[in-house]
Amino acid sequence: MIVVEVRFTGDPTERLAARPAHRELLARLHAEGGLVAAGPWADDSGALLLFDTDEAAAREALDADPYYRAPGVSVVSVRHWTPVVGGPQRSTS
Repeated sequence: MIVVEVRFTGDPTERLAARPAHRELLARLHAEGGLVAAGPWADDSGALLLFDTDEAAAREALDADPYYRAPGVSVVSVRHWTPVVGGPQRSTS
């Protein structure tokens, strides 16, 4: 799985203008099964996205989303994550 951490800074005007298209893309990625969950931190300082894809597919999704080119939105990290409990069920064979 891939975890993406995003930080929000500055005036949110342009970021919020890009949000409807961003959320449509997130909904499509979730419906297709590549995105497990996404949402902002409670203090609106950033967000977290959890992908059930490889890193290349996660980065491709980020590149296709105009939200990540909006001023005040920056990707802090893209990291591999291996859940011990929960997460997708994968075959071990």
